[in-house]
Amino acid sequence: MNKPLVIVIDDEQAIREAIGSLVRSVGLDFCGYGSIHDFNATVDQTRPSCLILDVRVNLDNGLDFQNNLKQLGLQIPIIFITGYGDIAMSVKAMKAGAIDFLTKPFREQDLLDAIMQGLQKSQSHLKLLQLQQKYKQLSMREREVMSMAVSGLLNKQIASELNLSLITVKIHRANASKKMQASSFAELVRMNEMLLSSMNG
Repeated sequence: MNKPLVIVIDDEQAIREAIGSLVRSVGLDFCGYGSIHDFNATVDQTRPSCLILDVRVNLDNGLDFQNNLKQLGLQIPIIFITGYGDIAMSVKAMKAGAIDFLTKPFREQDLLDAIMQGLQKSQSHLKLLQLQQKYKQLSMREREVMSMAVSGLLNKQIASELNLSLITVKIHRANASKKMQASSFAELVRMNEMLLSSMNG
């Protein structure tokens, strides 16, 4: 997985530079923008990333931008920073899924904690996306066999249930494990739980 990226959108250059220095000091990649329009809203889906966004950047509203990203289906954790935030604004941002809402001047450690939380959330989301891509490669029969196997059924029980030969069940099960890139049966069970959880939630 690629090196994590922290993106900052703030119209104050001094803020961008200060956050950039802080982020690089802990070994993370950094990219700063002076306006929302300068930011290319194409989030790299292959690397963990989080966005530090001023509530008001020039004439643009950060909360509206948060909503726009959501509508575009771009899953990037957002940390809001502001020089004049109020409780209502903070509540609105958090309800919409923001990681944190920090008022300037904020402690470096508070920002780093929020960044790490955001990157962890992003990493989990990317893992799920990769898992879903692998699952799409399975045939319907492989999905059936995998589902029954992880639920605790033996190969011979699966064969009887699906009216298949034992060797066919073993082949489907092996193919499912290979396509899912599971290193063990226990990992396959965990993968299946993650997929089920994402479908239900």
